[in-house]
Amino acid sequence: MAHNLKIQLMDTHAGGDVSRIVTGGVGPLPGASVRQQMEYLRDDADGLRRLLLEEPYGIPEMSVDLIVPATDPEAEWGYIIMEVMGYPIYSGSNTICTATALLELGLVPKQEGVQTFKLEAPAGLVQIEARVQGGVVESITCEGLPSYIHTHRAAIDVPGLGEVTYSVAYSGGFYALVEAADLGFSLEASEERQLAETAHAIVEAIQAERGFFHYTLGDVGPLPFLHFMGPVEQVSRHAYRSRSATYVHPGVICRSTTGTGTSARLALMQYEGRIQPGDMLETVSLRNTGFIGTYTGLGDADGQPVVENRITGKGYVLSQADVVVNQDDAMVSGNVWESLRALQVPG
Repeated sequence: MAHNLKIQLMDTHAGGDVSRIVTGGVGPLPGASVRQQMEYLRDDADGLRRLLLEEPYGIPEMSVDLIVPATDPEAEWGYIIMEVMGYPIYSGSNTICTATALLELGLVPKQEGVQTFKLEAPAGLVQIEARVQGGVVESITCEGLPSYIHTHRAAIDVPGLGEVTYSVAYSGGFYALVEAADLGFSLEASEERQLAETAHAIVEAIQAERGFFHYTLGDVGPLPFLHFMGPVEQVSRHAYRSRSATYVHPGVICRSTTGTGTSARLALMQYEGRIQPGDMLETVSLRNTGFIGTYTGLGDADGQPVVENRITGKGYVLSQADVVVNQDDAMVSGNVWESLRALQVPG
């Protein structure tokens, strides 16, 4: 038996959120769709996620995206998203990073100007628009999932905070949306730890009180996200800007504002009559990075009004490396090792 395993990675970031793109070292996964392959990893082979998001190989603030062959003939490639909270079916920042990596690796041939292609996420097909200038991927625009407001301005008593007013949006996961100023925050980098502690308390209280059901997916588990909203500034006739911060339970404030967080904001602004089709919202993070969300129209999904949207950002390549996993390393638990072996990672 081999005493070490190797996994090929391209580390990237979009808006500050690091996405570790797994480009090799994992064998074929069971499942007739990328969604089914994601469910296999979630239920039976969680070792890859744990390895790359835990010490000594990573930290919970990172994400992992495993590139897999697409099962839908319209898609160039598939990808499976892994985060500290588990396996989201979609993520804007991870999609931007994955599309960038595929272009930089030549797995999707790079073309000067604007090119379009599709990827297969666990949520389904995703339309990608890449802008390439001088051989550099300058931006990626991806479809956000159809988003909607599930709950508008509910109140909950949170231990240590008192009554907190929140809304809940679905944009690839359920998000609690809260006004940062109501909780005493101006959304500066120095507040990051306190933001995480505050969000943790609010999410725990909401999870203890209620669950949320998607109109087609049904029960998708406990609410995992909270988005702190800063004041909205109108910067031109069709453009708005707002400081923002996204929290992932348990304990992580994202470096970026996140694509799904931006989609959730668009859903709330549309619900409250504050934007029209074609309007854009730039969300600005604690580190002054941003994504731009565009509200493209109001759709209907099985009787549920949904906000159709696009997210634009830029991905950066940080490094390419082989990760070596040693079987006798006490920092790698036995069940993580066995899970990796089950994924047919070659030694």
